[in-house]
This record gives sequence, C-alpha cells and structure tokens, in this order.
Amino acid sequence: MNVEYINPFIEASQQVFQMVIGVKPSLKKVYIKKTSYENDSVAVIVGLTGKIRGHVIISLSTDTAKSIASYMMGGMTVDTFDDMAKSAISELGNMIIGNTATILSTRGISVEITPPSLLVGENIDVSPSIKQTICVPLDLGDSRNVDINVSIE
Repeated sequence: MNVEYINPFIEASQQVFQMVIGVKPSLKKVYIKKTSYENDSVAVIVGLTGKIRGHVIISLSTDTAKSIASYMMGGMTVDTFDDMAKSAISELGNMIIGNTATILSTRGISVEITPPSLLVGENIDVSPSIKQTICVPLDLGDSRNVDINVSIE
C-alpha cells in the first residue's frame, strides 16, 4: 500500500482530534494487519471509491467514544452510549474521512466517501475482502486510544 495514501489519514485524524477535543493524538507504531477486524467496542466504517477503493474502520472503546462524544456535545456528560453519542461518533468518522478525502484531492487523488456506518457491541468481527489493512494507532492520552484501520485495494 502506498504511503502517500496513508499519510493523509494520519494528518486528517490529528487535525480533527485537535479541533474536537483539543488534543493532537500521538501516533503509535503503524503496522500491517492480516487478520479480520475484531473488537468489543465501537467501530465506524466508511467506504472509499474513486482513484482509491476500499474502506476505513475507526475503532475505539465505548469509554473513549463517550469521552469524545462529550467534547463534541459541548462538554455535556455522556454516561451512556445513547443515540446522541452514537450520532456524534458517526460524525467524527465522517469528519476524519472527509478531511482525508480533501487532503487527497489537493494531492491530485480523487476519492469519494460513503456515509458512515456504526457498529456497537461485543465480539464485532468484520472480515474485509481486502486482505491487507494498515492500522494507524493513535493515543489521545488518559488511556484513550483510537485505531484507524485502512484497507485499500
């Protein structure tokens, strides 16, 4: 997978988190995932079409999702991951991938995105048809982590 495709995901993610929660996440070691996506938490899935095709899964724990949703709702306390919090996290995914698409466009790489889909629950298992996934792990501090899983044909 071309690094010129991955760097915009990192750049956009850091910009969006800086804007939304006031923290620029630190980038942990990027790695290749060769297995299906498995998690017990929250996953936002956004499809990519155009010059690059595939999908992105943004994964985070429910506690991290509630913390981010709280920031997105003006500091309102989010005790349960309800419909409002789910909407906020879906919008977070839309913002990250939308900003990524804009960055790619400025570099001559045309890409369109699908509306985000949100998965919440235990034992989430997504088996992408694309066998190679690049995982971009981000550390937001305070034991909050977000993984940006990029699968591009």
